[in-house]
Amino acid sequence: MNTVLKPEDQIFAERYSWIFKINSDYADSDSVLYMTEIATPLGPMLAGATLQGLCLLEFANRIRLEKEIADLRNLLKARIIPGRNQYSEQAETELGEYFQGLRKTFSVSLHTPGNDFAQAVWQSLLQIPYGQTCTYKEQAERMNNPKAIRAIASTNGRNRLAIIIPCHRVIGSNGTMTGYAAGTDKKKWLLMFERSNSISKENLLF
Repeated sequence: MNTVLKPEDQIFAERYSWIFKINSDYADSDSVLYMTEIATPLGPMLAGATLQGLCLLEFANRIRLEKEIADLRNLLKARIIPGRNQYSEQAETELGEYFQGLRKTFSVSLHTPGNDFAQAVWQSLLQIPYGQTCTYKEQAERMNNPKAIRAIASTNGRNRLAIIIPCHRVIGSNGTMTGYAAGTDKKKWLLMFERSNSISKENLLF
């Protein structure tokens, strides 16, 4: 299927050409994953959206990003094309408000393919309030599954929607900045930024 690209989408396709090299298996699929770049104060983020909602938001320096996108494409059985839809546009607007300190929750529709356990873990992340943190142990206890700390931590790491599903708010039991695939420097920045813009100073261990 041939698509006439807007100039900005063509630039994106050339800058991230590696994304489209993993695309051949579903070249004729009716399912589409629209990919674009969103600028942030912490560097560029890649955003992916389907007709159901936003399904990817990751910093461009995230480790194993190519595998994450390939796995998502396989889950969706989708072809990837450069471009935007209403969900990626809304995500960009809401991220801009977030980084201005004006937004503490997100309303963009999300598309998060995964099994029931993964869905439960990601939902538990959404329950951590802006400006607060919890430990992996506390997260497991809140899920009534205290023996599943490692499985929960691993599933946190498979969250594809950075910031919006706030896995950065989960920290080590001693306050360490552990387990953030885009770098602990970004995790610490996000937590400090949220704390500085929050009236709540509870449950911050660093």
